[in-house]
Amino acid sequence: MEDTTLASAGNGHGERVLPAPLARYADAALYGLVAWTVLCLFALFTNPIPDPSFSWATLPAPLRLPFRQPRIEHWPVTYTVGIWLWVLGFPALFLKGYERYGRTRRVSPVTWLVGLPAGAMFALTTYCRVFWPKLHPPTWNAPSYTFVCWLYCSSYDPLWSNLAYAVAALGALSFVLDTRNSRVAEYGIAVFGVLSLPLGVPALYEAYRRHIDRVAE
Repeated sequence: MEDTTLASAGNGHGERVLPAPLARYADAALYGLVAWTVLCLFALFTNPIPDPSFSWATLPAPLRLPFRQPRIEHWPVTYTVGIWLWVLGFPALFLKGYERYGRTRRVSPVTWLVGLPAGAMFALTTYCRVFWPKLHPPTWNAPSYTFVCWLYCSSYDPLWSNLAYAVAALGALSFVLDTRNSRVAEYGIAVFGVLSLPLGVPALYEAYRRHIDRVAE
């Protein structure tokens, strides 16, 4: 019997692609990314410096509205909500890429669902550790793309940044050593997915996909 929990739209060939709940999340997350843009830009019109890390991002006083938003720790309310929408919605970009292109020969599914998220985790961890203008004191409200990254951004303790690199390395290693029928690769991808949540949602789907295929064999 065909699994009706899987979505059939998205790759142009009528094939099943994402499970229906994951497809709904991916679609909703894209709207969330649009809302992120609007909410963050709105903060420019209410607060002289929405993000103290980037003091240059400001508008002249005549262009701002005659009130200021309250802040949640370092950031205005709508800016904070917008950034967290981006954090929660970012994994959907990889899911949508897989949905649209993952069944072609150009880019394999594991690239979209594991390789690219692992690369993004490396890039984001490096940015936060080396380039991000850190605000003091650290705050629990520091938006971060994975839980382990949040531990670093909310404390600035290098231990957590090193752990984030280790998690990203696990994802990269699982991708590089991937073989379709390898149980080791399946477990590595699953562990990477859990340790890198919420960014790891695509990797968890890849591990689930492999498990289903293996059971069906």
